[in-house]
Amino acid sequence: MLDTITRVRLSLMMFLEFFVWGAWFVTLGTYLAVELGASGSQISLAFLTQSLGAIIAPFIVGLIADRFFPAQRILGVLHLFSAAMLFLAGRQEGFGSFFIFALLAMVSFMPTLALANSISFRRMENPERQFPSVRIFGTIGWIIAGLLIGWLGWEAAETLSHTFVMAAIGSALLGFYAFTLPHTPPEATDGPATVRDILGLDALALLKTRSYLVFFISSILICIPLAFYYNFTNLYLNEIGVERAAAVQSIGQMSEALFLLAMPLMLRKLGIKRTIVVGMLAWALRYVLFGFGDSGAMMWMVIIGLVLHGVCYDFFFVAGQIYTDRFAPAKVRSAAQGLISLATYGAGLLIGALVSGPLVDMFLQSDGTHDWRSIWLIPAAFAVLVTIFFVGLFREEQTADVRG
Repeated sequence: MLDTITRVRLSLMMFLEFFVWGAWFVTLGTYLAVELGASGSQISLAFLTQSLGAIIAPFIVGLIADRFFPAQRILGVLHLFSAAMLFLAGRQEGFGSFFIFALLAMVSFMPTLALANSISFRRMENPERQFPSVRIFGTIGWIIAGLLIGWLGWEAAETLSHTFVMAAIGSALLGFYAFTLPHTPPEATDGPATVRDILGLDALALLKTRSYLVFFISSILICIPLAFYYNFTNLYLNEIGVERAAAVQSIGQMSEALFLLAMPLMLRKLGIKRTIVVGMLAWALRYVLFGFGDSGAMMWMVIIGLVLHGVCYDFFFVAGQIYTDRFAPAKVRSAAQGLISLATYGAGLLIGALVSGPLVDMFLQSDGTHDWRSIWLIPAAFAVLVTIFFVGLFREEQTADVRG
């Protein structure tokens, strides 16, 4: 069993991890559009920093955490560097210089998601039952960040540059705290490091199994419509007249917390495949609700769409992380978590950002707002197509053979 002290320590780690992310990333689109005068394409380019960081993450995690150095120390170093970059990003007055510091912040931050998961999983006898109750504190951290932004009125006052200071403080705190976390050394290996180890090729070998290959491809594809949510929901809410949009948007994370508690039951009752399918379909429904909702009589549709974020995120991302931990052999589990981060936050959101920005610009109206109904129905249709692909080809398997 996971002892109480360790549970508390891991929970605080998760709280700070996602507080840092939520403190600046939720309102990034609005900050860039309102305070730096960025276009939709530039906003998407800024969100690409997340994807580039996620693409690099498997190599950092595979090289360092799985082979050479304790995961908690790497977590600390990366967060301290990210704190400095976030602070500097918020001090920039032009998009070009902002992009450079945001990119450096995200290249150092994104590997920490896999590291935090790995540190947690290594302390758990039964991650399927124990991980959700720890991971929920990450969701709470994200919620607190959004509520603070709304309570402080930074959106209305057009002072969202303060969010970068808040995120930098959180990242620095986690950076120092990480060095006190449970020691998580690399897994024992049979010999000296090889090029295969350094490049994380053992984790890539998971893709030899059809079930995991389909899951990997589906993870990339479903994150293309996800980019629309991450990049433009806050701007959408502000444009349609929702007050304290960041605080309202935290409804999604509150829902995420509730559904996270239901994950062990859902996995037992539905299994991995059907749980993931439910998450994918929720993606499509959310965008349809956004498309037909407004801040008046149809505000209930917007609220339900935000509530569905819990289903979208938990039933796909968290279920996928648990599936990956179950599927991968012990010696490559950290690299495997990095690999799935590459598929989702890396390749999928990168493609989604490249698509969503120009598409949002296409629906810019003469009054400076956007035709959001037309915008949201496009990712809704795409999510349905990805679900059909996954249902038709995925066959749930328990373990992989990655020996070569």
